Amino acid sequence: MILSRLKLNSTPKKLQALSSVDSKSFSAVPIPAGFSHESLYRKRISLANLLHRYGFPSSQLHNFLSNNHFLLNSNLQETEKSLGVLLSFKIPQKSLVSLVIDCPGVLDFEFLKKWELGFSNLGSSVRPLMIKSVLEHSRKFQLDPVGVFRSMEVLRGIGFSDHSVSKILEGFPGLMLMNEIEIQRRIKFLMGIGIPIDGIDWVLSSFPLVLGFGVEDRLKPLLSEFKDLGFSEDLIRKEIVQEPRILGLELGELSRCLELLRTLKCREPIKEKIFSNGVFRAGFEVKLRVDYLCSLGLIKREAFGVLWREPRSITYKMEDIEKKIEFLLHRMRFNIHCLVEVPEYLGVNFDKQIVPRYNVIEYLRSNCGLGFEMGLRALVKPSRLKFYNIYVKPYPECEKMFGRYSDIDVKNKHPVGLWKLFKPQSFPESKQNVESIKLFMDTLV
Repeated sequence: MILSRLKLNSTPKKLQALSSVDSKSFSAVPIPAGFSHESLYRKRISLANLLHRYGFPSSQLHNFLSNNHFLLNSNLQETEKSLGVLLSFKIPQKSLVSLVIDCPGVLDFEFLKKWELGFSNLGSSVRPLMIKSVLEHSRKFQLDPVGVFRSMEVLRGIGFSDHSVSKILEGFPGLMLMNEIEIQRRIKFLMGIGIPIDGIDWVLSSFPLVLGFGVEDRLKPLLSEFKDLGFSEDLIRKEIVQEPRILGLELGELSRCLELLRTLKCREPIKEKIFSNGVFRAGFEVKLRVDYLCSLGLIKREAFGVLWREPRSITYKMEDIEKKIEFLLHRMRFNIHCLVEVPEYLGVNFDKQIVPRYNVIEYLRSNCGLGFEMGLRALVKPSRLKFYNIYVKPYPECEKMFGRYSDIDVKNKHPVGLWKLFKPQSFPESKQNVESIKLFMDTLV
């Protein structure tokens, strides 16, 4: 009895805590053959500590180990060697964690040894993110390095640089499943519309997914649609070289974007800015914004409605749109569907209007100066002067954070003292002048 108590007290506190936390989950998870409860706990703790040392977040370790029971049967030393091999590829930390969580099979040491030898033969042109994509794809489809080298040789034989080949495999690892004829068919299509080989190198390295599109069922119908819309082949070629993502348009997508642009109701200067780079590019800019809004949870009809009601959002760069929406969701804590009701939010200036108004409202809310919940419409719709008179003017401490209409120095249009140059020249008054003035005034009376 005393011996058992001593044995219990000698257990590390950290191990006891982890065991008590995971006891419920272990009871629901089948124990691998040859493991007792105690050995399962210890193996699980050892794996968790190992992964945590290599940068895995603690919050994801429990679910990761629960969903991948095969790791409990693996050799811990080989798992550590596998992580060391992955680190030797210089894959960024976040990408490495994402790779292992999405495809835990890459921790197979024999699999990694084979690829380590293959990548070493490619030299310094191999990009770390290309290695990540290739490892994940080859593990899922049980591919060996021979397929990668064969695809790379095909592209090199056409005239692509090593840097471009690496970027293509990084963005489209499915190239390893394609044969030479399929690759050549995509290249011939691009050459057929007049793009030179160096231009094709740029197009494919910038948008590698084009190699996954069918020529007969996707690329040729897309080219025909562009021509039916009235665009010449020279213009299409020029736009594709400048922005290769144009080849990612769905059939009929550009037509819908151009229809939206034709029905816009906005001031002429805004229209001129929208079409400053041509009708084709304006339609593609609409497509980019629709795709981004849909990725956040809007449906296409809502996304098109937002852009139609607020055309100024098309004139802003995508980086500005992303910054505004990130501020809306994470700082202001509004829902993305608020844009359907208040699309004007995307059309106002971020630094001059959105941020100052939000700072004023947050200050008033924190100091109990705001007796109601303020929505996005009340924040964006009022003019600057109206917002100032309602929320800023009664509270002098808010004037500095609001900026405009506050007590700031206004620069003079002219240098100080310039008025002296325009002052009329003065002459001394003589008795004769005084008498002359009196005589003149007498005649008026």
